[in-house]
Amino acid sequence: MRSDSVRNIIRAYDDPIIRLYCWGRFGILRQRFLDEIGQYLPPSGDILDIGCGFGLFSLYYAATGPRRILHGVDVDARRVAVARRAAARLGLENVAYAVGDARDFKADGEYAAAYMLDIVHHIPPATVAPLLARLRRALAPGARLLVKDVDTRPAPKRWFTWALDKAMAPGTPVRYWSGEELTATLEANRFRVYRHLMVDILPYPHVLYICEAA
Repeated sequence: MRSDSVRNIIRAYDDPIIRLYCWGRFGILRQRFLDEIGQYLPPSGDILDIGCGFGLFSLYYAATGPRRILHGVDVDARRVAVARRAAARLGLENVAYAVGDARDFKADGEYAAAYMLDIVHHIPPATVAPLLARLRRALAPGARLLVKDVDTRPAPKRWFTWALDKAMAPGTPVRYWSGEELTATLEANRFRVYRHLMVDILPYPHVLYICEAA
């Protein structure tokens, strides 16, 4: 059933280039990993997707968790428009998208959870801590922030991931954080952090940070 969900989501995009991109994203962060991440999301309530892009992952979590309400935020108005069209084609009423910079986001204590999937290494390092501080304020007490990102070790996997990032978005700067550095930054913003290593047969140094609002 969930494999059908993936195929249906990709078919909801009318642009063949975007469909190809989505196949690539699902190829990197496969359904098994989405479910591995999704086990830490609440089964219901308002969930924030930071840097939602074309809405690929929020559509998946909305389709597979109908009692959730997904809120996607992205700075790119074109991507948000594409996400809205895909949601309409899928008939999903439990997902909504907005154009905005997450660093300006204000929603004190409103969300049951939030997540960022492969976002941290694509934004300027100086903006990460302020973003985490805003997300901490947006979460209800005890709520979770899930951060999936790329570790700096082992080095061969990091370089493989760097080459792939550059192939998919050549103009976007990339700066990977070590597990220790990102954990310390999360803890400094009042999160209790557990690191979940996501083992893959492909050479990606995936790490999932499960962060509870302290």
